[in-house]
Amino acid sequence: MGADDYVTIPFSPRELVARLRASIRRASRFSRQGADVYVFADVMVDFYRTEIIRGGQKISVTRKEFKTLEFFAKNARRVISRDELLDKVWGYENYPCTRTVDNHMLRLRQKLESDPSHPSHFLTVHRVGYKFVP
Repeated sequence: MGADDYVTIPFSPRELVARLRASIRRASRFSRQGADVYVFADVMVDFYRTEIIRGGQKISVTRKEFKTLEFFAKNARRVISRDELLDKVWGYENYPCTRTVDNHMLRLRQKLESDPSHPSHFLTVHRVGYKFVP
């Protein structure tokens, strides 16, 4: 533990707050954590470290599942079609009918939803696609 500042007693509360804000600003310039962290419900996703923590437990996912989750987090509350997911996450264009997206959604629900049979975050929009609601 160290210190890079010192305030003598008696001190002004304004000065203390100003020094704290400056210290936080300096620390945030060097810290990557927080910049790439996404939190919803009891799930924390660290995109920089490619880690997912749910309820204090580390969750293992495949690379495609992680990329799918990242795409959903960047497009939260927007309905995304299977074709768009295949294009943006898998890199397929005009790919024939596939259930790949459905299988990945099922696995994400099983790993990240509190009740996978009644999802509250990874929603199906029938005949359109999927929607992520944090």
